[in-house]
Amino acid sequence: MSTPLELMQQILLRHSALGLDSNADPQAVPADASPHAVSYAATRRLGFIPADAEVLASAWQRQSERTGAFDPECWPSEPVDFGIAEQPGQGVAGPAFPPCPHALGLYAVLPSAQWVGRMARAGLPTVQLRFKSQDGAAVRAEIRAAVEAVRGTSSLLFINDHWREAIAAGAYGVHLGQEDLDTLSASELAEIRDAGLRLGLSTHGYAEMLRADAVGPSYLALGAVFPTTLKAMVTPPQGTGRLQAYARLMRTRSLVAIGGISAEQLPEVAASGVGSFAVVRAITGAEQPEAAAAALQQRWDALQKI
Repeated sequence: MSTPLELMQQILLRHSALGLDSNADPQAVPADASPHAVSYAATRRLGFIPADAEVLASAWQRQSERTGAFDPECWPSEPVDFGIAEQPGQGVAGPAFPPCPHALGLYAVLPSAQWVGRMARAGLPTVQLRFKSQDGAAVRAEIRAAVEAVRGTSSLLFINDHWREAIAAGAYGVHLGQEDLDTLSASELAEIRDAGLRLGLSTHGYAEMLRADAVGPSYLALGAVFPTTLKAMVTPPQGTGRLQAYARLMRTRSLVAIGGISAEQLPEVAASGVGSFAVVRAITGAEQPEAAAAALQQRWDALQKI
């Protein structure tokens, strides 16, 4: 019979692809012989932050009780072991947000209404306006212009952060971060939902995924997958190993991979099972943005058939 330390080592060897040097605790050891204790120590050694390690340890304990055995080879990936529903929107407190397509495809994050219109006319399936300004009037005008810019196209428009203005302008949806969940009240979330807007939420690990899923969002953004200089990230790049693990757990949800993604990484991203990938500079930094967008979409479509 294997000792707790031997079981921990089995997890480390079998699941090394999920490891990150940052946040790792190389001194972590099991406090006892339970699946919870063994897997908590292992996931801390793999670099999962304490909150994520606790989520995984609890899931591994439930998985072991459900199956009747602790299997270090079997990384938890069943929703029931994480205390979440199999299907999106089930088990949430109150109604879920309106659904969006399971596969949002190429998702362009853009700095202005002009860019939104340009990419909508180029046929991109999903666009987001991420307009940064301290001028409230300018924000309202830009959002109204973006909504007008996609009118008559098939593009779905999400507005980053400015949910009140998105409601007023009649946008398709809004994208919010984890910090917004800290500040939004239940009544404000209900206001967004009751207005018919779709809600996308950023997540950066297991604990944040479960927290976001609890409000019944329309999609979950998973990242950052690769290094990005676009914005300062509190969490390190997650890598494609973790992306695959997240996507397996949340396989019935609409998922968007985000962070440092370029054409070269698309095969790995597509292999994870997510239905969408978000890009910024791969389009806005290209010499020929429309051609770059078309190439990305064609490559993604081809990978979906493999």
